[in-house]
Amino acid sequence: MSEDNKALAPLRERIDAIDEELQKLLNERASLALEVGRIKQAAPGGEPPVYYRPEREAQILNALKARNQGPLSDDDIARLFREIISCCLSLEQPLSVAYLGPAGTYTEMAALAQFGHFAGTRPLSAIDEVFREVENGGVHFGVVPVENSTEGMVNHTLDCFMEFPRRVRICAEVELPIHHAFIVHKDSDAAPEALAGVVSHAQSLAQCRGWLDTHCPGIERVAVASNAEAALRVSQNPDWGAIAGEMAAERYGLKVVARNIEDLPDNKTRFLVLGRQDVGPSGQDKSSILVSTKNEPGALFRVLEPFHRHEISLTRIETRPARSGDWSYVFFIDFDGHAQEPTVRQALDDVAEVALEVRILGCYPRSVM
Repeated sequence: MSEDNKALAPLRERIDAIDEELQKLLNERASLALEVGRIKQAAPGGEPPVYYRPEREAQILNALKARNQGPLSDDDIARLFREIISCCLSLEQPLSVAYLGPAGTYTEMAALAQFGHFAGTRPLSAIDEVFREVENGGVHFGVVPVENSTEGMVNHTLDCFMEFPRRVRICAEVELPIHHAFIVHKDSDAAPEALAGVVSHAQSLAQCRGWLDTHCPGIERVAVASNAEAALRVSQNPDWGAIAGEMAAERYGLKVVARNIEDLPDNKTRFLVLGRQDVGPSGQDKSSILVSTKNEPGALFRVLEPFHRHEISLTRIETRPARSGDWSYVFFIDFDGHAQEPTVRQALDDVAEVALEVRILGCYPRSVM
């Protein structure tokens, strides 16, 4: 035996022993998850049992990150345990999750980041289709984009909250770092500037404008419905390039020419998890509400004043035209806290006194990863 092998042998033996112990503990955890499922099924009451609890998962993952001492990073620990939780939850109830497709989009990445790879995912062609499937019970949950840190809000998502009834709730949020890649057909050897054109979602083209100006000057830029659609088109046409995520490149068998080509390195997209259940407080929560007011001076001030008075931090305010067509507006407001907290409850009661309607879209844990 070589000196290297002599030094490695005890380490490998220790790794094997740890793997054996991990396997026992993971199966023990899975057995406990099955017992939790049996208790929920046997509970009295007419309502179906709730298996997926976003607030409980957030508490687990935040605790794991808080006590982590490395060398694995906090996010790596969270991602690893997300898959363990996903596997155990699938023993209680296999989850079905719809997302804005097609396959290979960042929204699919967000769905997998939130639910893990043991959930069953299904791509849909439009945001309102995801809302509809959740509303009708065709899937347990849905994932849709709502905001990009550089390009702003996804108005279609906001409009769907006005169109669909109160049954659809926000159950969780996912914040995903967005890293774009320039990808080409697997058989293409052409330089980016020699291609016939580049295809991508309009926001992705905007987010990579500087890189495109430098490396693809003068070639045509075509916007399509999604980055995954762009990847699909390039898989069928070697004369074009696409901007998409590396997941799309893998899904459609494409070649990555350049990575991280976005102009702003801290670019993120926020996604919402839609469901039909209310979510309890996790201790680190956000709430989203829809407020409609009369079209009169000072309306927005009167809506916002209670949050200031109760020292509640607002994280987002967006305005959308009301469907009444009389030039009135509704306000989408995100803020820190949960409606079960006394100060938040009082603030919402105060807002209700000066608004035509206050609708809670959801209270949910802040994004863990």
